[in-house]
Amino acid sequence: MIYSSIEEQNPTVDGDLDLRAIGNRVRTLRKARGNTLATLAARAGLSVSMLSAVERGEKAATVLVLHRIAGALGSTIARLVEDETPVRATVLRHDRQVIVPGEGGWTRRIVSPVVPGIEFEMMQTTLPPGVNAGEYGPHQADSHEYLLVLEGELTLTLDGTEHCLAAGDAIHHDGQCRHGYRNDGAVTCRYVLAMIERPRT
Repeated sequence: MIYSSIEEQNPTVDGDLDLRAIGNRVRTLRKARGNTLATLAARAGLSVSMLSAVERGEKAATVLVLHRIAGALGSTIARLVEDETPVRATVLRHDRQVIVPGEGGWTRRIVSPVVPGIEFEMMQTTLPPGVNAGEYGPHQADSHEYLLVLEGELTLTLDGTEHCLAAGDAIHHDGQCRHGYRNDGAVTCRYVLAMIERPRT
């Protein structure tokens, strides 16, 4: 299925990101996995022309497009927007963390450095009152997500089942289900999401 509406209408990632560098990372991962453009596009549910434009750095991908590409590669959004940090310990200062904006004023701050051989991502999301961050497709087999609500209330939908979480609540779920996030409360919700994914071969 081709998600042309997602490609064209959803907000793009932060304008300060290097589109050419993102494209090079996508191409490098695709070739390392032995995928053609057509194969990866089909797995991600994108058109070949859209994926090709992203790889050439000619089109800014939306949050959902990056999510689909990363998932099809068995990787993370963080690995697509940041270079690896091949050191024993890495301090990721607040002003160096990448912020990916979403529609309606919500933001996703990537707080995990990209390290070689580990497909792990940790993000802090800020979701204003009444905002729905959308639904995301399944990740690869053996992937897992862990979520902790820091402030406010969050409705997490997993394959159509709603889980209402308050500040201090935590949840783990299999990454192979469709998942959506929304804030039905009257105050801003902040939560931390950690994901570990098995690389696709």
